Amino acid sequence: MKKDQEYVLKIVKDKDVKFIRLWFTDVLGFLKSFAIAPAELELAFEEGMGFDGSSIEGFTRIEESDMIAVPDPNTFALLPWSKDVKVARMFCDIQTPDGEPFNGDPRYVLKRNLEKAAKMGYTMYVGPELEFFYFKDSNGTEVLDRGGYFDLTPLDLATPYRRETIFALESMGITVEYSHHEVAPSQHEIDLRYADALAMADNVMTYRLAVKQIAQESGVYATFMPKPIYGENGSGMHTHQSLFKGDANAFFDPKDERNLSKEAKSYIAGILKHAGEITVVLNQWVNSYKRLVPGYEAPVYICWSRRNRSALVRVPMYKPGKETATRIELRSPDPACNPYLAFSVMLAAGLEGIEKGYELPPEASDNIYEMTNEERTAAGIGTLPEDLYEAIKIAENSALLRKALGDHVYEYFLRNKKADWDAYKAQVTEFELNKYLPML
Repeated sequence: MKKDQEYVLKIVKDKDVKFIRLWFTDVLGFLKSFAIAPAELELAFEEGMGFDGSSIEGFTRIEESDMIAVPDPNTFALLPWSKDVKVARMFCDIQTPDGEPFNGDPRYVLKRNLEKAAKMGYTMYVGPELEFFYFKDSNGTEVLDRGGYFDLTPLDLATPYRRETIFALESMGITVEYSHHEVAPSQHEIDLRYADALAMADNVMTYRLAVKQIAQESGVYATFMPKPIYGENGSGMHTHQSLFKGDANAFFDPKDERNLSKEAKSYIAGILKHAGEITVVLNQWVNSYKRLVPGYEAPVYICWSRRNRSALVRVPMYKPGKETATRIELRSPDPACNPYLAFSVMLAAGLEGIEKGYELPPEASDNIYEMTNEERTAAGIGTLPEDLYEAIKIAENSALLRKALGDHVYEYFLRNKKADWDAYKAQVTEFELNKYLPML
């Protein structure tokens, strides 16, 4: 038995842990779990635990349903909200019965893309900023406050909820950098300190559950729905990312006027070139595109800038000239995406830029929202898909997306998104009733 497995067994015994929850994620990014007793833990490490994969979104058909969940001991943590009975969790890698990695496991999809980066000498680091709303309950959008960006009490009534969430995350070994009230009423943000992409994807799944769990215990409802309130800012997941070679930041060049290396420029160019293709993964819900409209700080136009927050890709300038702080920020993802797949397609697009030596287009220094269509066209600035249907159509012709996700996930994901769109377009909405019923 490996030392990390032995360590987990010792902690379980010493802490008198009664249940270990094995976590994994379906293709759409929903957390799945089942619990085992401590007596089963050693067997789980040696052989994994079997389950029915046919009941999990995007996994297998009923005639090939047997799946194996193999716990990763490096992800062991006690769940802080289980106070009466001690419960721990570990993320799992999903395998087929013959011991092979399962192609439909989003965690494996990310591992596969990270392996490609590793063969090129890179480690990907990610720091996402997840925004969310607190509402009175799940039946509507009654806000708890009328606070705005960085507002403090009494306008920000949710400070205790954020604080308890941070305590919970830190008790599980997840480091938090910032927390604050966001722009919209009852909107909030807790920023996680950057980590390698696989650990961060696990952290994002834990973060989303922690936010919701603490909210429920506090008698309110938390949601990561991208655009729950018409006329207010939606919730994003601005994703800071960089590539390192050992201890050196591959994005940093002290001789460049912007401190950006050739690799960083090509990585950004890759993101920009393939932005439309990967949008269906970064913004996977019908509601996602209600956020991606001009005027609400969400990016719409495909360009980059250092200081311009209306750009799709921003190069933060908080600490110019500092190697470890040099990174890019992709502003289109929303917090309801599957982080394993989202980080995979970002990395795939960036690496494609590096591999093929894409040239970085000129920086967009003006407010892109104020430019005319003719000015944007002349500047070579394209637009993100306007809705899920357009995103699907672009993704259907993307060799990069298919390669990044693998055939299994790619085909299931697009099939599911088409079903989403078909169901949505057939709905009769309040907008239609309010506008057309009185006049038609």
